[in-house]
Amino acid sequence: MFELLKAGGFLIWPILLCSVVALAIVLERFLALKSGDVAPPELIDRIRKLMKKGELSAKDINEIEENSPLGKVLAAGLRNPNQHRVVIKEAIEEAGRHVVHDLERHLTTLGTIANITPLLGLLGTVIGMIKVFSAITTFGVGDPQALAEGISEALVTTAAGLSVGIPSLMFYRFFKGKVNELTVDMEQQALKFMKILQKTS
Repeated sequence: MFELLKAGGFLIWPILLCSVVALAIVLERFLALKSGDVAPPELIDRIRKLMKKGELSAKDINEIEENSPLGKVLAAGLRNPNQHRVVIKEAIEEAGRHVVHDLERHLTTLGTIANITPLLGLLGTVIGMIKVFSAITTFGVGDPQALAEGISEALVTTAAGLSVGIPSLMFYRFFKGKVNELTVDMEQQALKFMKILQKTS
């Protein structure tokens, strides 16, 4: 394994670093973007029951806010219960923008890794081919050992770059779709919440 890495030249190390960062982001986003944790389906019913009983205290609102990303969005509306509908809607939308930004955390980095690792592999290919032509100039084509270093560097870095870039791109697209799905779900929950506020006001 070490010999393979050594054959890839110096560009194999930034590609390996990108692979470690990408793996860390993928694992972290899998944990952070669980539907039940982001938008708990029972949260709206809990708020409805508390509002009907008239028992919605500041402590309850703080607990709802800390409960989940959806809780942060709905808590923004609960803090403005006597305001005009437009004011409540703006507060919810503002909180929603912050929540979506948090849901997309690290995805830009993952997308960047997906784009640059194949380019690093391509750069390794170019450097490897330059070494091959330099060896041909120096030793001619009769010495395969002289050509092997450049060829192996070209092939290893290309393979490594693609091996990191392709899965990174797949997970980037998957998580972007997941965030969009969760955003739509939270928007629907927020609409239900607005209807509950209308009925209780």
